Amino acid sequence: MALMDFIKKQFIDVLQWTEDGDGTLAWRFPMSGMEIQNGGTLVVRESQMAVFVNEGKVADVFGPGTYKLTTQTLPVLTYLKNWDKLFESPFKSDVYFFSTRQQIDQKWGTPQPITIRDKDFGAVRLRAFGNYAFRIADPKLFHTEISGTRDVYPVGDLEGQLRGLVLQNISNAIAGSGLPFLDLAANQVMFADALTKELAPIFAKLGLLIENLTVQNVSLPEELQKILDQKIGMGMVGNDMAKFMQYQTAQAIPKFAENSGGGSGIAGDAMGLGAGVALGQVMAQNLQQGLQGGGNPAPAAAAVAAATGVKPEDVMATLEKLGELKSKGILTQEEFDAKKSELLKKLI
Repeated sequence: MALMDFIKKQFIDVLQWTEDGDGTLAWRFPMSGMEIQNGGTLVVRESQMAVFVNEGKVADVFGPGTYKLTTQTLPVLTYLKNWDKLFESPFKSDVYFFSTRQQIDQKWGTPQPITIRDKDFGAVRLRAFGNYAFRIADPKLFHTEISGTRDVYPVGDLEGQLRGLVLQNISNAIAGSGLPFLDLAANQVMFADALTKELAPIFAKLGLLIENLTVQNVSLPEELQKILDQKIGMGMVGNDMAKFMQYQTAQAIPKFAENSGGGSGIAGDAMGLGAGVALGQVMAQNLQQGLQGGGNPAPAAAAVAAATGVKPEDVMATLEKLGELKSKGILTQEEFDAKKSELLKKLI
């Protein structure tokens, strides 16, 4: 009976995996009732690796190529099975193939706003999304940590875990980069690089290599977006505060003209426009004088009063505005103190 079983037993001459679609990370060669012929052929294609496993222990690992299976090409398996160097009989072993090509366009995103810490703003809430690619870099580690003895392990079974790791490490990436959040938000490539650096060792523990992570969008709270817009505006005028105030005033002229009570129609628009231009010129002049630590703002203040009817309490409003610019990092403490000194003289 034993002789008949031996005769009926099938021997495998060629082991190979021809992937019939996308999305498979690991595949076990079907061995039910079969043995591998000694001297048989193992074919590992480009973007694949193969692993021999004996009784639950990982033995030999093969990269791309064609191999003749003997004791010389299976040294670890030979050791585990205590084969003699002249061993030539068929043998049993589990053989797993792994796809090492990139698994592209893996989506990640924040379903709800997440809170991160920032050295400039304290706590910031944001939404972000993008995609990334990864590949199997260490099939032995991936087998022991993730895929195990399953016949097939698809990408979809890993998506949720990897997406969670990306979201979990966004805050750490920003903190570890040492860069202000506004710089990262304005430069999404820099943000992606910081996040990739944070994720690389975590993916490596699973036998994976993360590649080509992108940040496609970062959505900020409205108030933080305004600050970012102001910082961009400062860069457009070369960080010249006088020019920046002129720029800000020019942006406000249409609203000023609409709200002007000096008339209606063309006349009202003209009066509002003239007042706005005068106010912008004087504010820029005063701020420039303050930054230079000198100058007499009294004539300028009188010009504002004559052109726009500015009341004394407007001085306090201007001071509050400068305080906001300082708190947002647009004005330095020295620039703010110099301008505050000039403005407070108007109240004496």
